[in-house]
Amino acid sequence: MATFNLLLLAGDGIGPEVMAEVKRLLGFYAKKGIADFHTEEGLVGGSAYDAHKVAITEATMAKAHACDAVIFGAVGGPRWDKVPFEARPEAGLLRLRKELGLFANIRPAIVYPALADASSLKREAVEGLDIIILRELTGGVYFGEPKTISDLGNGQKRAIDTQVYDTYEIERIARVGFELARKRRNKVTSMEKRNVMKTGVLWHEVVGRIHDREYQDVQLEHMLADAGGMQLVRWPKQFDVIVTDNLFGDMLSDVAAMLTGSLGMLPSASLGELDPKTGRRKAMYEPVHGSAPDIAGKGMANPIAMLASFAMAMRYSFNMGKEADRLEAAIAAALAEGLRTADIKSEGCNIVSTAEMGEAIVGELETLSA
Repeated sequence: MATFNLLLLAGDGIGPEVMAEVKRLLGFYAKKGIADFHTEEGLVGGSAYDAHKVAITEATMAKAHACDAVIFGAVGGPRWDKVPFEARPEAGLLRLRKELGLFANIRPAIVYPALADASSLKREAVEGLDIIILRELTGGVYFGEPKTISDLGNGQKRAIDTQVYDTYEIERIARVGFELARKRRNKVTSMEKRNVMKTGVLWHEVVGRIHDREYQDVQLEHMLADAGGMQLVRWPKQFDVIVTDNLFGDMLSDVAAMLTGSLGMLPSASLGELDPKTGRRKAMYEPVHGSAPDIAGKGMANPIAMLASFAMAMRYSFNMGKEADRLEAAIAAALAEGLRTADIKSEGCNIVSTAEMGEAIVGELETLSA
């Protein structure tokens, strides 16, 4: 039986509630002899600040470097709005991404058959939707320097954030996009703002060059990011793999979330470079939905994005593609049975708690594994 080492970082808000359903899933795999996942846990975000006055400790970072994959819940909430900027909950997440070199953020937007009417778009626009937003995750405006707020006097201040991209950063995320597309419908849409941003000019140039040199078999189209956002809500099925920078990827993936009916439905994988010696990548898997402090502790959170993120871990980190397919099929089966958490409720369906949805999905998995 294969053995893997996981670091579970539940974080804040609903993070611990959805992480509990991952633990339920791990128990199933251990019982069935499918895989043995050794787990360690740590604090991150607001919970780490409360305990240690930092968003993530050095000890937890060391565990993140040593494990096979980090499984991450969510961080943040209004109770930490006034902590020092460098210790804000999100700083722990950004540090993990940067120090682990997790440059490629894969965010699928899939509409399960049972949820085609849960989207804010018409059924015909989203039924059968299966696209990926590939977000560059360790460069751009979130990490560029200088990043300052200065006092100009007379009650005036100046805030500066710097958008920076080097050629190699664009090349490597473009290659991931083209490789993903080759295994799907063979189309990449690159989104930037070359009409007003120098980084957009370089992005357009580098992606085009990589395509012409290495991936002429893949269809490539270029689109301005604002037009891309409009097209996502007009006719999202025109896309296959969208590759874009850190800032635009953050926004566009949240737009894509609503195509699926809820942020609670979107998983993600953040991957680093392939180690030529071990053949493995640093990786972190997390739901897109955030900490949702308004419903934390109420048992209302949707665990599907968290469980689907674990399916991505099996696919990209553990070479367990068949088990990933089976878990995704179990999620679809639970939804087809009419089970819904509050965020995706619809008329005639059975509203269930976080734990009840997790239990139902594991139950469907048991049936599919028989």
